[in-house]
Amino acid sequence: MDYTEIVISIRRLIRAIDLDSKRSQKETGLSIPQLLSLSFISKQPEGQTTQLELRKHLNLNSSTVTGIVSRLVEKGFIARQPAKEDKRATRISITKDGIRILNISSPLLQEKLTKKLSQLPDEKLEEIQKNLTFLIQVLEAENIDASPFITSSQRLD
Repeated sequence: MDYTEIVISIRRLIRAIDLDSKRSQKETGLSIPQLLSLSFISKQPEGQTTQLELRKHLNLNSSTVTGIVSRLVEKGFIARQPAKEDKRATRISITKDGIRILNISSPLLQEKLTKKLSQLPDEKLEEIQKNLTFLIQVLEAENIDASPFITSSQRLD
């Protein structure tokens, strides 16, 4: 196999991620991290979670998650309310508009990929991870943030 085919395949993956991000933005007016946040919240019991749980799920820092949550609150897609068990704590819940925007959005590339990968045997997953780790090392990309899929032209909010 010619190494140029590998480079072309990597470029194809990057392009697919970029196109998915742009499609989602155009379709909903929301960034990938915002859509992933809504999706996560909607799947929690009673459609509620905490910012800490959301931060852990998205693997983002607190200030970034605060920004995402604030923008989603401003748009009316989620609401903040005091936690029943501790009035000092805040819970965030998805609103009817948040559910509506999720229903009109196409499945995210990350969700499609997760679903397909979950169906593979462990040996295949280990092989894929080994090869991806090698490529990451070749590209010297070990220290690049691997937060939710974003494009170079898109902010994390």
